Amino acid sequence: MSKTNFLEKIIDKDIKNGLPKKNLSFRFPPEPNGFLHLGHVKSIYLNYSLARKYKCPFILRFDDTNPINEETKFIKAIKKDINWLGFKWCKETYASDYFVELYKLAKKLILQGKAFVDSQTKKKIKEQRRSSYEDGIESPYRKRSIYDNLELFKKMKNGCFKEGECVLRAKIDMNSPNINLRDPIMYRIIKKKHYKTGKKWFIYPTYDWAHGQNDYLEKISHSLCTLEFQHNKPLYNWFLSKIKSYGHILPKQYEFSRLNLNYSIMSKTKMKVLIEKQIVDNWDDPRLPTISGLRRRGFTPDAICNFIKEIGISKRENNIDIYLLEFYLKKNLAKIAEQVMVVFNPLTLKIENLNETKWLRFKDRNIPFSKEIYIESKDFIENKKDKFWRLSIGQKVRLKSAFTIKAKSIIKKKNGSIKYILCKIYKDKSKYKATLHWVAKKYSLPIKINLYGKLFNIKCPEKIKNFTDYINKKSRIQVNAFAEQFLRNANSKTKYQFLRNGYFCLDNKSTNKNNSKLVFNKIISFKQKRFNI
Repeated sequence: MSKTNFLEKIIDKDIKNGLPKKNLSFRFPPEPNGFLHLGHVKSIYLNYSLARKYKCPFILRFDDTNPINEETKFIKAIKKDINWLGFKWCKETYASDYFVELYKLAKKLILQGKAFVDSQTKKKIKEQRRSSYEDGIESPYRKRSIYDNLELFKKMKNGCFKEGECVLRAKIDMNSPNINLRDPIMYRIIKKKHYKTGKKWFIYPTYDWAHGQNDYLEKISHSLCTLEFQHNKPLYNWFLSKIKSYGHILPKQYEFSRLNLNYSIMSKTKMKVLIEKQIVDNWDDPRLPTISGLRRRGFTPDAICNFIKEIGISKRENNIDIYLLEFYLKKNLAKIAEQVMVVFNPLTLKIENLNETKWLRFKDRNIPFSKEIYIESKDFIENKKDKFWRLSIGQKVRLKSAFTIKAKSIIKKKNGSIKYILCKIYKDKSKYKATLHWVAKKYSLPIKINLYGKLFNIKCPEKIKNFTDYINKKSRIQVNAFAEQFLRNANSKTKYQFLRNGYFCLDNKSTNKNNSKLVFNKIISFKQKRFNI
């Protein structure tokens, strides 16, 4: 990271005050209940960059404490995305690796009189916690003896109770203005098979209990999270103060602003709604800001990482304009994309003074120029207008890497639509204000193209409850086009510049294996709009 951010200043101060550099350690702890999105990249980039700067460990820890929504497929997808972005972790761990240790630490709190088993329902517990503006109500089970709590907690672990019958709670302060400190739940009963531990456990730690203790067990020096967890920090520190051992360095939690992108959402819960309602195809839908969706759309790791680097790390919440991301994308694609001629909405030109196919040189290959060629309909106008430099009757234009032509007459069908334009080749080398791309009709390759727009019609859908009411129904449109045969061997890793139309990539998921049905995704247009940070 080029600019020193406030977190680096904190770390530098800690080192100056005596924290050994060898004790520095950072982690990225995703929950495997969905795919990674752009917001996660900010956290990965931050922790990975700090680990590289200070030459210390970067750990990938899966926060798999809830077997209800977590699956192996999400673990695989997360690792694939992180690798694709170019980040490498030195150690891969799982919260479930520490279930035994977490259970022992919970017993330690019970022995201290700082945790108890509550036999009330979650609904009742929530009611008793009340709001931050009024005192909470203590549970009638709060004064259970240490012996009874240990026995009940053991029974919870052994599956002797039904789901929802009881929970383990920390005993802190039911009158605290911070709701998170009002005797939070540490363990709940979930009788569902865990993808990794199987049916070994009937109780599972909550995020608040597992998160800080896993940081402690892994000797993480700085636990970095987004601002929505700032009110959990006092609880994070309270738990650590009760379980720490002598001489053990405690992790410190610091918060930074999350990434909010205009016309998009960064909530996995809301993305799941879109998938369940079949508004989008899946997690890798090119309209979603997931890493897999962006990859399928044609975004590059360089563009994404340069975007994250540019927006920086701060505590100020703001919405980032999507055009900033597209700026870095276009800048990267301009360096790597292969130029191809593809015609949308074709109009046929018939060359009157050409009888046989000619082979011409375009870039690093030979392309055919036949008696009939396609140009785009928008490149021809029947009645010439001022400052229209493209093709019209009596006007000459240059064809890309080919000849100069002049339109002589229009041949129409019975319904009045244009059948073809009769043209003539001129072998002059004069310069013209318009150069058109084209494709030989006889040799053209039919393809389909997905054109993408914003998924939402409003700037900040994240903050709206009924966000699905603002879906842009034209966020994906599929059109037909005709390409040169070069695209017959297209692959999803290569990016293509369709002359005068923008950047595109092969949609591997829609294209069949032998490329007999080719589908491309439009990545971005050439035109760049203004952006604001």
